[in-house]
Amino acid sequence: MAQRYVVQVGDPVLRKVCAPVKVFDKNLADILDDMKTTVRAEDGAGLAGPQIGLDIRVVVVDVAEGFYEFVNPVIYYEKGEQTGVEGCLSVKGKQGIVTRPQKVKIEYRDRLGRKHKLTAEGFFARAICHELDHLDGVLYIDKAVDIADTESAQ
Repeated sequence: MAQRYVVQVGDPVLRKVCAPVKVFDKNLADILDDMKTTVRAEDGAGLAGPQIGLDIRVVVVDVAEGFYEFVNPVIYYEKGEQTGVEGCLSVKGKQGIVTRPQKVKIEYRDRLGRKHKLTAEGFFARAICHELDHLDGVLYIDKAVDIADTESAQ
């Protein structure tokens, strides 16, 4: 497992609509492992394929229960609303206030290609929505209000 370079805002890959993963092999497993290493090294909550320069629909999210890997994820249900502060490993030094669903249900595949469904609430739902936006070329700064430098936000 290797730490990958995290692409920063301005790189065109962050604005691409990512392609679905079609091959579930060792290469995909290595990418997911590298993404988890990178999230931990960068002290983040999640990471999407384009953030490491890959325009593929893969996401990892690190929450209290541990890491989740989502391949070709789709949100099929949203409920409620929550508003809070977000930052991003690809937008260093900034934070903004973003409104997201309180609860989401997603369908996704795991690293072996098996289908799963998952319900997430609160911070977990926020993190999923944030990361899945990356797969469609959307950054949190596109939705945020009151964007500030993290130094002045503290």
